[in-house]
Amino acid sequence: MSATITIARRELRASFDTAVPYVVLCLGLPVLALFFFKAGPGGGFWQAGRASMTELIVLVSRGVAVLASVLTMRVMAEERRSGTLEMLITLPVKDHQVILGKFLGTWLVVLAAIAFSLLFPLMMFKYPWHLGPLAWGPVAAGYLGVVLASAAAVSIGLLISSMTESQIIAYFVTFVILTVLFATSFLVDSIDNESARLVLNFISFDVRVRSMARGLITTRDVLYFLSITLLCLMAAFRVLERRKWA
Repeated sequence: MSATITIARRELRASFDTAVPYVVLCLGLPVLALFFFKAGPGGGFWQAGRASMTELIVLVSRGVAVLASVLTMRVMAEERRSGTLEMLITLPVKDHQVILGKFLGTWLVVLAAIAFSLLFPLMMFKYPWHLGPLAWGPVAAGYLGVVLASAAAVSIGLLISSMTESQIIAYFVTFVILTVLFATSFLVDSIDNESARLVLNFISFDVRVRSMARGLITTRDVLYFLSITLLCLMAAFRVLERRKWA
């Protein structure tokens, strides 16, 4: 366990040594505010006519797709390209500790960005604006959905990054996969085939996060995100193990 924590701390430090987290916070939060207050469905929050954080939570989850793609593209791909992965796997650490450590270190950066988005409901309904009462139960449920979705997104990016030496390829493939998983909800209304609609609704991160943001936490949604996370981490472990013995 100590090796996993050491690798996670190393990955966390490496992430904050780059400009990515700071750029995300400096640019991401204003863009999030723009979409939430002005460009959202029906004209944004002020035109919605109700105190709901559902659209904010959905927007945050979509931002997770971009952030996870950017952060994970270098996690394993750069190690493979530079040759440090071979040195790492020859050290007295187990393969699963490498995967878990890199996953935790990257996921913590994503969680930090998600935590900053909590400033919106806190400032709007607690201090300094005091816009009125807000049902915090759905907000908590929605953020649980975002946290679970972020774990799945990071594990997908980690798996893709472990399969290539190119950061560009890792980013592009991860971004496409996560965009499909988050954006399938846009396609549902335009498809007449009921079976296709059911499949799109089933795989959609967007649909599940939106459901949780309305206060509906189901075992099915939680297990969906946890299953993706676990399966991708196991697959990444197998990729690393195969490279070790190749």
